[in-house]
Amino acid sequence: MTDPTPDPTRAAAAWLADFAAALARQDVDAALALFEPESYWRDLVAFTWNIRTQEGPEAIRAMLEARLADTQPSSFAIEGEATEADGVVDAWFVFETRVARGRGHLRLRNGRCWTLLTTMTELKGFEEKTGERRAKGAEHGVHPGRKSWLEQRQEEEQALGRTVQPEVVIIGGGQGGIALGARLRRLGVPTIVVERNARAGDSWRRRYKSLCLHDPVWYDHLPYLPFPNDWPVFSPKDKIGDWLEMYTRVMELNYWSSTTAKKARFDEEKQQWEVTVEREGEEIVLRPRQLVFALGVSGYPNVPQIAGAENFEGEQHHSSQHPGPEAYQGKKCVVLGSNNSAHDICAALWEHGADVTMVQRSSTHIAPSDSLMELALGGLYSEQAVKNGIDHHKADLIFASVPYKIMHGFQIPVYEEMKRRDADLYSRLEKAGFMLDFGTDGSGLFMKYLRRGSGYYIDVGASELVANGSIKLRSGVDIERVNARSVTLSDGSELPADLLVYATGYGSMNGWLADLISPEIADQVGKCWGLGSDTPKDPGPWEGELRNMWKPTQVPNLWIHGGNLHQSRHYSQFLALQLKARMEGLATPVYELAPSHHRR
Repeated sequence: MTDPTPDPTRAAAAWLADFAAALARQDVDAALALFEPESYWRDLVAFTWNIRTQEGPEAIRAMLEARLADTQPSSFAIEGEATEADGVVDAWFVFETRVARGRGHLRLRNGRCWTLLTTMTELKGFEEKTGERRAKGAEHGVHPGRKSWLEQRQEEEQALGRTVQPEVVIIGGGQGGIALGARLRRLGVPTIVVERNARAGDSWRRRYKSLCLHDPVWYDHLPYLPFPNDWPVFSPKDKIGDWLEMYTRVMELNYWSSTTAKKARFDEEKQQWEVTVEREGEEIVLRPRQLVFALGVSGYPNVPQIAGAENFEGEQHHSSQHPGPEAYQGKKCVVLGSNNSAHDICAALWEHGADVTMVQRSSTHIAPSDSLMELALGGLYSEQAVKNGIDHHKADLIFASVPYKIMHGFQIPVYEEMKRRDADLYSRLEKAGFMLDFGTDGSGLFMKYLRRGSGYYIDVGASELVANGSIKLRSGVDIERVNARSVTLSDGSELPADLLVYATGYGSMNGWLADLISPEIADQVGKCWGLGSDTPKDPGPWEGELRNMWKPTQVPNLWIHGGNLHQSRHYSQFLALQLKARMEGLATPVYELAPSHHRR
């Protein structure tokens, strides 16, 4: 009889069986023989209690020698059928460790491993109460003094933070804090989410009127509760705000709105934090064991200190405070900056009859939205991807399976094609004087996002306004001085101005720690975000993962959570599992805690 098993599946199964057998005998040499000389093992918590990529056989050896005996991996099995393209076999698998279950992804070249991903999916004995484990809800029979669901929720809300202390406090109730709060709720980890705004979603509602997500809906689902299948591809900010508010209620989060975190300190003797918050005029001290900062993808707004700004007679504000374009019809508006917010604000002002000039200080990557959706995201996050069997859960893991060290190589062809496809737009932008780039190595938008979190615009219309001169442009200059009703540029020229918008970005996330805890703690944690790629705004040395994100930091019991909606959804799973394991007293020996190379 002919073996019906596809060759890629047979090859992957054979490799996995050899790998499992080597690990079971703790034969590190045999395991390493299965890897290519250029190979990568990315682990999300399962083996390392960390988020780490082992780059090369010697790094893999060191990790296995340190962690194999304790991890006790077993029960490896191919999941579904493997595929092969361009000589690379792709396969999914499941596995277990002593304390957890996991899922992984494997790429083989010439029969040996090129990339390996291992992820923790659940802790044994502490699984989410889903499916057959779900709560019954109703309590049938006769029970004098029984309490309804509402009464139980009200009692929990009244006790938590007062007579009962939370295990975790999350400072920041935007998309990141909400996603992590939902994960922890499902795992039974008592958590309070602290948010200074009056309502969940206000951090979106309060942004400029024209703001919409530039990422597509398939990329932006929250954990457990996807958007309805008629949700718009690009979500308006107020619609996202309402969804987040609904989500906090449906997911039963202990969400403290109108609450400001004032100060935090760690009590070494009690091994817990003291977090002082002000809630509706009352000062409360919370005492969690774990403290998470979930204040976005960046820190405080960067507002440049420009000579004469105090004497400006018009309006000036950072883009985060921009109210919208309505009041500026017929006004002279100058926007300093040339990335996403700058383009959006300029376009909205132009639509409302303002005279707008963009001041571009340095080059910017432009990615037309249609091309980006098709070329960069379509294979993983699109309606077609869903039809092909790739939902956002699978897409997240495929994306995570590409080590950052080689990710730029996957990205460069995408942006080479974008250059070709959108050559006319790029040519007209350059003729208008706009300074373009595709990243230092041509790897485009997403690598810029990972390396520095800035330097790009997803073009949803404003680039055409720049190209045709509707939005005026001054490039290669900065604002040297602010006058009463104008600005003087670094080339000596002058622009009249009634409105000055600083679309100048944000600082590092650990800037929040300096004020809420101490500058010393902020510097001990170090800079957040970036890979250490030694490219502009991402200084080396190479770190291999995003600095301090979703993993243990140099300050015990202190965590950083953030990123876009996709990252908040995906990585909240791994942060929640780390926090749950610590609550339950499991041993969580962190392999190779990342050092802090940079301060704020």
